[in-house]
Amino acid sequence: MILIGQFDSPFVRRVAIAMRLYGIAFEHKPWSTFGDADKIAAYNPLRRVPTLVLDSGEALIESAMILDHLDDVVGPEKAMIARSGEARRRHLRICALAMGLGDKGVSLLYERVLRKEKQLDLWVERCKSQISGVLEVLEKEREAVKTPYWFGEKIGHADVAVACVLRFVGEAHPELFDASYRALRAHAAACEALPPFQDIVQPLAPPSGD
Repeated sequence: MILIGQFDSPFVRRVAIAMRLYGIAFEHKPWSTFGDADKIAAYNPLRRVPTLVLDSGEALIESAMILDHLDDVVGPEKAMIARSGEARRRHLRICALAMGLGDKGVSLLYERVLRKEKQLDLWVERCKSQISGVLEVLEKEREAVKTPYWFGEKIGHADVAVACVLRFVGEAHPELFDASYRALRAHAAACEALPPFQDIVQPLAPPSGD
């Protein structure tokens, strides 16, 4: 399998870390959605990452879809999420909040580096309020969790998603993810100390806009 995308993307990184935790080997193509868009288009017409190219040649094109496939590959006993029911729904909710946070973080970053002096103030403030709102919800909920991971003793997709997004937001918008988020910072630190997180990491390298 081939995983396309750079590891400074929280979406790509969460997939790569899950694959490492699952023991699934992959070839990595660190292509940029800006500089390598034409290469990505050969597999994904949206020119987005992550894109996972299966051995059959089929391309999976969104992180949640990719992880759903990987869960099927490893089976329900090893999958890092419940197969069905309330437990799965609660888990997916945290993943959705994390990925939404990532989306807004990316939007705000692009607004800053691509539009520069032409930034739309209304859009900037909306993104900031959405980011802060999600961080506050996640902080409150993580603070209430007494187990090592969000849903128990074993790491799950929600833990990976949150940690990857927090690293991205912390690098892209450090003023929005400050020291007041103690529970989230502790969660991120615990995850980042794990070997897969240490192995699969890349400093943020946003497009220049030039």
